[in-house]
Amino acid sequence: MSVTHLIPPPGYRFRPPWYSRPWFYISTGVLAVFAGGLAAYIFSLVADLKAQARTFDLDKLEQMESASVILDRKGKIFGQIYVENRETVPYDQLPRDLINAVVAVEDAKFYQHHGYDLLGIIRAALKNLTAGQVRQGASTITQQLARNSFSLKERTYRRKLLEVFLARRIEEQLDKQKIMELYLNRIYFGGGLYGAEAAARGYFGKSAREMSLAECTTLAGLIKSPNKLSPWADRAASREARNYALDRMRDLDFISRERCAKARAEEIVIGSRQNAQGQTYAVDYIRQQVIAAVGWDRAMNEGFRIHTTIDVDLQKAAEDSLRANLDRIEKHPDYNHQTYAEYAAAFRKAKAHGTMTNQPAPEYLQGAVIGLDNETGDILVLVGGRDFEHNQYDRALQARRPAGTAMLPFAYAAAFEKGMFPGSLVEDSPLDNRAVMVGGTTGILGEWGPESAENRYEGAITARQALTKSKNGATVRIGMNAGVDSVLQLCSAAGIRSPLRSYPATLLGSSEITLVELALAYTIFPNAGWRANASHILERIEEKDGTLVWDAKPDRTRQTVIKPETAYEVHSCLVDALQSGTGKAAYTEFGLKKMPAGGKTGTAYDFTDALFAGYDSNFTCAVWTGFDKPQKIYRGAFGRELALPVWVDVMNAAAREYPPREIKQPANLKQVEICSRSGLLATDKCYDAVKTATGDTVQRRTTYMEIATPAQAPTESCNVHGEPRARLVRNLPSGDLPRAALAVDLSEVTPVTVKNPTLLADKDPYNSLKPTLKPEPTPEVARETTANQKIDGANQAGSTRPSSVDQSGGTPINQAPESAPPIRKAIPVEPQDKKPVEIRRAMPVKPLDQENANETLLKSATTPAPSDLNQ
Repeated sequence: MSVTHLIPPPGYRFRPPWYSRPWFYISTGVLAVFAGGLAAYIFSLVADLKAQARTFDLDKLEQMESASVILDRKGKIFGQIYVENRETVPYDQLPRDLINAVVAVEDAKFYQHHGYDLLGIIRAALKNLTAGQVRQGASTITQQLARNSFSLKERTYRRKLLEVFLARRIEEQLDKQKIMELYLNRIYFGGGLYGAEAAARGYFGKSAREMSLAECTTLAGLIKSPNKLSPWADRAASREARNYALDRMRDLDFISRERCAKARAEEIVIGSRQNAQGQTYAVDYIRQQVIAAVGWDRAMNEGFRIHTTIDVDLQKAAEDSLRANLDRIEKHPDYNHQTYAEYAAAFRKAKAHGTMTNQPAPEYLQGAVIGLDNETGDILVLVGGRDFEHNQYDRALQARRPAGTAMLPFAYAAAFEKGMFPGSLVEDSPLDNRAVMVGGTTGILGEWGPESAENRYEGAITARQALTKSKNGATVRIGMNAGVDSVLQLCSAAGIRSPLRSYPATLLGSSEITLVELALAYTIFPNAGWRANASHILERIEEKDGTLVWDAKPDRTRQTVIKPETAYEVHSCLVDALQSGTGKAAYTEFGLKKMPAGGKTGTAYDFTDALFAGYDSNFTCAVWTGFDKPQKIYRGAFGRELALPVWVDVMNAAAREYPPREIKQPANLKQVEICSRSGLLATDKCYDAVKTATGDTVQRRTTYMEIATPAQAPTESCNVHGEPRARLVRNLPSGDLPRAALAVDLSEVTPVTVKNPTLLADKDPYNSLKPTLKPEPTPEVARETTANQKIDGANQAGSTRPSSVDQSGGTPINQAPESAPPIRKAIPVEPQDKKPVEIRRAMPVKPLDQENANETLLKSATTPAPSDLNQ
């Protein structure tokens, strides 16, 4: 058989197969080289990423900045201090609904994958590619934990791959429960809240394990964008995110349709952002004390449990009452200053526009409250202002302001220590302001202490009445009798460390002190004369497991300030002040419960500061209201109207928690009967004839009962009523008085010539004969028509009889020689057209010979007629 062969046509060129062509094997070679290189690169990259993933210390997964929790005296949480507001909790304290909600929203295959979801990554990449932007993430819960724990924040593919390998390593080391626990304790939930526990307390005011399904899904829904989806930022967006989380849980059969529908219909109650952040004056002061005790790093990061002396129930009562009453005061018709609402609106606007640096300090009415345990000095209540976010200046601990008439009890305590007692008589009459110099150097001392426009001078009154009614002039007389230095020493011993000026004006509270000093000083009255060594707020600091880190080591030493008898005498006066004096509105208007309590109003000159300080047997509280820059609140802004209502609310709350008891009277104090006319021991003849409304004359008893120690009580009987007692000595002429022999020969002693003017006062203790004042022309003086006006020192007339007056001409029968120089005395100031300049500081008085007679109380007066005793 013959074989035939195909013969290519003429001009045909043979072509080799495609796989044997050069372009194929060259391309294949290039591709092979590229693939090999890529494989080598990938292998090298994988090896490098694995090696880098192994360099991370997985122990740092549990090292989180944990907030230190602040506990009150009963163990209730009321604040935190932190860099990141976080409180870690174990897995078994996380609600199952929260875990399922997070899985449904963030990582549905959490329990199936080993750190990363490859299909999820591809699916997310395709969706993002088709959308043209990043619409879906592919990070698992483990990857998010790795990224947040080790700050893998770079937006690169290498970082993403490293995150995958690190997640794989975490999955190899930890089980799913531990990963979920670390994740929910670390992630950010918006509003400055880190971790599920802090978020639950911040948003809902409860622990994580107490959250409902709706609350759990609210937290799970905001993880993708915490700041935008926070219920504080956008309630509607937060609700939408919550509903999405509920739908995902329903689709994955984590919850039933019924539970889903019920949770979607639930209205979430969101707490205050300021309360969640814990930014209050008390928390800030505690933060300062903790940092001083253990250092900044440990205080902020180690998650201590800080035990304090604060009572959170009393604290809330004080904050609420102060806020409500200051709002009420700002509505007073005479209040014409900035209001809280006005500043708050401007503050929010500046915050929204990012112009906080230009926001001025608030100028609205401020207030402060401090409450102390009498026995230990523990601070139970601390409110340093109206709004910590607006201004962080603590007015309870840092601000020094005039205490006003709240300082009066210390003047009386000093006087009682010197021998006076509540029944001692004191003159309540006009006092020359040059003796005190409050608000100027002329005129008569004002009487703002009684806090009443109807105040009247009452003449001779008891020290108890003067303190109860807060009489300014009478208090100055009592304080001067005791000595200003004695009063200042007592105040210092009572715990007032602020410098007090050594002037009579300090008796009326013109010197500036802090509110906590005033409260500590007031504890001497219910404490029988002693006080705690100092006030404090920290008890101890512990680790989470209870290990003691720092202990306050309570100082139980007591500082004795005054005698128990003195303390009770002042206390009994302050009880009367609260029941029938300047503080009586506590019972009649503001609802103070019936309890053994005492207190004193405090009003500063010109109504710049209003205070109230008071106590029961267990608790002392002081309240202040005023402006940061001293200015008049409004005319008539008394302590009983501004500060007393807040004090009543706090004391009522304290009485519920710490029932007060009666303060015992010392056995050395006895009841004595005193005659109000003489101030001496009463007799059976101490009666005055008094006319009744019908014109009949009746005998009325002029005595009162008072407490005193045997050393304080008068020893003499009344010398006003009854027959005068027989004199036991002869009344000899001055020349017949026996004299002791002189130790020197006066004829050999050169007399000292008087070079300066001498003022003869109403009392002449050194028996001066005549002043060397240049006599002034004696003006014609009309017969006085103000015989009933009481002038300081005028009570000396009780020892002499007034001169007889000729009924026909009104001329005194017995007149002094015309050459006698006029005696200068204080007389009431008549209203002037020109208002004197008011100043807050004491100014030196000019010499009398430079005084303008028309602008001073010292005017020439007619020389009094000689007394019958001189004849």
